[in-house]
Amino acid sequence: MGGLRELAAPFVVPGPSGVAIRTRLKQLTAADEEVLRRVGAHLDTLASRDLKARCRDGLDHDAGTWAARKRELTPLSSARWAGTITKATHDQWALARRCALAHLQNLQAGVQTLRHRLSLPVGAKGSKKAPGGYRSRREWHAKTRRLHALEDRLARERADWTAGRVHVVRGGKRLARTRHHLPAAQLTEPQWRERWEAERWFLQADGESGKRYGNETIRVAPDGQVSIRLPAPLSNLANAPHGRYVLTGRVQFAHRGPEWADRVAANRAIAYRIHYDPARARWYVTASWQQPVTRTVALAAALADGVIGVDTNADHLAAWRLDVHGNPTGTPHRFSYDLTGTADHRDAQLRHALTRLLHWARTCGVRAIAVEDLDFTAEKTREKHGHRKRFRQLVSGLPTGRLRARLASMADATGIAIVAVDPAYTSKWGAQHWQKPLASKNRKTTRHDAASIAIGRRAQGYPLRRRTAPPRAHRSDVHGHRTVQAGPETPGREGPRRRLPGPRTRSVPPDAERTRATRTSRTVRGVRSVQEWVQDSLLLTDEER
Repeated sequence: MGGLRELAAPFVVPGPSGVAIRTRLKQLTAADEEVLRRVGAHLDTLASRDLKARCRDGLDHDAGTWAARKRELTPLSSARWAGTITKATHDQWALARRCALAHLQNLQAGVQTLRHRLSLPVGAKGSKKAPGGYRSRREWHAKTRRLHALEDRLARERADWTAGRVHVVRGGKRLARTRHHLPAAQLTEPQWRERWEAERWFLQADGESGKRYGNETIRVAPDGQVSIRLPAPLSNLANAPHGRYVLTGRVQFAHRGPEWADRVAANRAIAYRIHYDPARARWYVTASWQQPVTRTVALAAALADGVIGVDTNADHLAAWRLDVHGNPTGTPHRFSYDLTGTADHRDAQLRHALTRLLHWARTCGVRAIAVEDLDFTAEKTREKHGHRKRFRQLVSGLPTGRLRARLASMADATGIAIVAVDPAYTSKWGAQHWQKPLASKNRKTTRHDAASIAIGRRAQGYPLRRRTAPPRAHRSDVHGHRTVQAGPETPGREGPRRRLPGPRTRSVPPDAERTRATRTSRTVRGVRSVQEWVQDSLLLTDEER
C-alpha cells in the first residue's frame, strides 16, 4: 500500500543471559567497615590510574598494552585484582565509546532537522514525514543561533571520535556536578563527599570456575561467610591465613538462593560486588553469574493458546487477552505504575506492574505476551518536537528499554514467551477499528485498550483492520480494485455504499412498481395543468416482476 512503511515480522524475544541477586551485609563491626573502606579506597586509586592510562592509549590499545597495565597493577594489589580492574576499565571505556557514538548521531540528526526547517519559508506547513517551517521570524532567528552552536559541538565530537578520545567520570557526571549545587540537592559538603567516595570505591571481583566456591578474591561460603583477599599493601590487616580478611557478618540470598548454593557447591564462577549505600548506611553484596541463553520456542507454539496484547504507556500497561482466532475475550486489564521519584522507586513500580501482568497471564492459561518493539531514539530530539514539550516528556517517560529487559527476565522464570511486534500504526488502527465496537454502556474502551488488541493480532499474523474482502465472484465491480485494505486516496473508503433511489434498491414509494410514473395528484383539487413524465433508466419486464 502506498504511504505505509514495510512492517517487520514478529519474533520471540530471547531470555536473559545472566543473573544478579543482592542481599545485605549484616552484623558488621567497626573494624570490618574500616577494612572495607580502606580496601575500596586503595583499589579506587588503582582503577582511576588504570582508566587514565586506557583513555590515553585511545585507539592504539591492543593486547600488549593491556598486559602491560596489568603487570603494573599486580605488585600493588594481586594478579586477580589487577585482572578485574583492567577488565572493568576496558568495559567502561567501551561503554563511553558507544555513548559518544550515540551522542554524535543525535547531534547529526538535530543539525539536519534544523537545516531543513530553516530552509523553508516562515510559517510553511510540514508533511506527515517532514516538519515544516518555523512559526515566526523570531523563532527562526533563535534556531539559526542554535544551529551554529550544534555545528560547533558536532565538530568537536567528530574530532574526539576520530582521535579515540572519550570523556569518563568515575563516580558519575551527575554526582560530580551536584557538588556545585549542594543547596538545590539539599546536601552538605560532608554528605556529598561520602556519596562521592562510596560511588568510586572498587570492591568487585570476577569469578573463576574450578576455584573454591567460584571466586578466589571475594569468597562467599555456603554457610554465608564472606572473606576478602586483601591487596598487598594492606596485608597487615588480615585476620585469616593467606592474606585474607573474614567479615563477622553472614549473608543469605533469599532470591534464587538454591540456584546460588548449587553453583557454590560445584565451584562454578560467581562474580561479587560489595557496595555501600550512604543514604541508608548499609552494606550490600551482589552476586552475579552467566547462564546459557534459554532456547526460544517457536512462534506458532507460543501462540497456540492465544496471546495477551500489551500496550506500553507512560503511567500504565493496557492488556487484553485474545483467543487463537484473534478475537478479544473477557475484559481489558490495566496495570498502573508511577515513574516519578528516585530510580529505585521507578524500578520497583515497574517490577510490581510486570509481576501483576505475569500472574494474570498464568491464570489465563496463555503462553505468550505480545509487546511493541519500541525505540524512541529518533523521536526524542528537541529539534523535531521543539515546542511540543509535553509530548517530548511523554515519549521520554516511556520505560521502553527497562521494561523490555525486565519483562524478558521475569517472564523467562515463569515459562511465558515474549513476542515483540512492529509498533507501526497499532494505536491509530486500534482506535479506528476496535475502540468503538468494543465499547458499551457498562464498559468504556480506551485507545490504549484498542491498541493492545492490535498488538496481539499483529503477533498472531492477523490484519489489524476489521474489514475483509468479499469473494472474488461476489464483488460488485467484478475484478476491479477491492482488497482487504483500501488505499488512503480512495474516496469514501470508511463510509457506507451510496444508495441510489429506484425500484431495484427498494427505497421508493409503493407505487413505483409502475413503468411510468407521474407527479400528478390523485385528487381533483390537487391536479396541475402541467404534467411531468418520468422514465426509468431500465424497464422491468414481466419475468423480472
